Amino acid sequence: MLDLLVQNATLPDGRKNMSVAVQDGLIVEISPALAADAHQLIDAQGQLLSPPFVDAHFHMDATLSYGLPRVNQSGTLLEGIALWGELKPLLTQEALIERALAYCDWAVAKGLLAIRSHVDVCDPRLLAVEALLEVKRRVAPYIDLQLVAFPQDGVLRGAQGPEQHMNNLKRALDKGVDVVGGIPHFERTMADGALSVRLLCELAAERGLRVDMHCDESDDPLSRHVETLAFETQRLGLHGRVTGSHLTSMHSMDNYYVSKLLPLMAEAQLQVVANPLINITLQGRHDTYPKRRGMTRVPELLAAGVNVAFGHDCVMDPWYSLGSGDMLDVAHMGLHVAQMTSQSAMRQCFDAVTVNPARILGLQGYGLEVGCDASFVLLQARDPVEAIRLRANRLKVWKKGALVAETAPIVPKLHLPGRPNAQA
Repeated sequence: MLDLLVQNATLPDGRKNMSVAVQDGLIVEISPALAADAHQLIDAQGQLLSPPFVDAHFHMDATLSYGLPRVNQSGTLLEGIALWGELKPLLTQEALIERALAYCDWAVAKGLLAIRSHVDVCDPRLLAVEALLEVKRRVAPYIDLQLVAFPQDGVLRGAQGPEQHMNNLKRALDKGVDVVGGIPHFERTMADGALSVRLLCELAAERGLRVDMHCDESDDPLSRHVETLAFETQRLGLHGRVTGSHLTSMHSMDNYYVSKLLPLMAEAQLQVVANPLINITLQGRHDTYPKRRGMTRVPELLAAGVNVAFGHDCVMDPWYSLGSGDMLDVAHMGLHVAQMTSQSAMRQCFDAVTVNPARILGLQGYGLEVGCDASFVLLQARDPVEAIRLRANRLKVWKKGALVAETAPIVPKLHLPGRPNAQA
């Protein structure tokens, strides 16, 4: 007897009336209209069954800290960075853990079961690192949490000096942080930025780790550290293991240079995370009108064969006072900002919060295929486009065959004259 059988489901690739059979936490069969005995039998009623949502770029050490120690009045990136500097001395491990766990609860309710979070390693106490490693341990049964050692103040620029910052970063990796991070555009010079990319990629290559750098998060078309990142990826043989996050300067680069850059990125199998909610909010702040959107060139990157994901980046923190952990909200914004409104492009936006970020994280056992983990989400929508349009209700969320969250179907009732008991 099966542990779980989901029947009459629509899959993201468009197949309908599909059954997904689960045994011992794994998908053991996917076929049309399968009939079998099961301890749990779910009729999906034609609704969309999707692999879990994945967030490839987040800052869990800062999440839900909105208003501490004050509110970002300007709503700008630079005031957010300054505010984070004010908050860091006030942080406690207990409060960090409490806020992160609260966010993880939000995430599970939204079907978000894998997150890559950057964690600031500039504090020599590594307070946030210790806190998020504990969170990672606690949420392991239901969230795959991957941590990036992120030198928020710059690995060469920071007040403690390059040697101390590199030491902090290496200590974080020694403790179990998974990925090497960086922020080359925040170094004091373009040369220092390029040097930081080289040093950090070499460290990742030595340790056999992945790389994920905040890269060129500005409106400056001459901020071109992604080119260096692609070069170092090629030089060190890190193909497929390196991610450039944000890349907002690409929005402002001239088309000739981008036509050279895209093939270099594709050759290096560089991967990209755009953060639509934050990029559209923080970039273009020096413009009057016309005002730049700021998000990187998502359709062009995809057309060049580069894997692109959308990240949430921030939720109620020094940089962003909004957010809810809903990756469909992220996809919805990305779709509009990038003008990805063709039928195929809208489906690409759904992929950008599911299968694409799963590739970036290197998740094992992810997907709706036989042999994969039985982790999936039943959405109150008929297809991926409708799911984005409605930011669809998550009816049920499973992790390795175990139900971890559920929400009653949304059935609005209208009280209209002459139409008693009408339903929307």
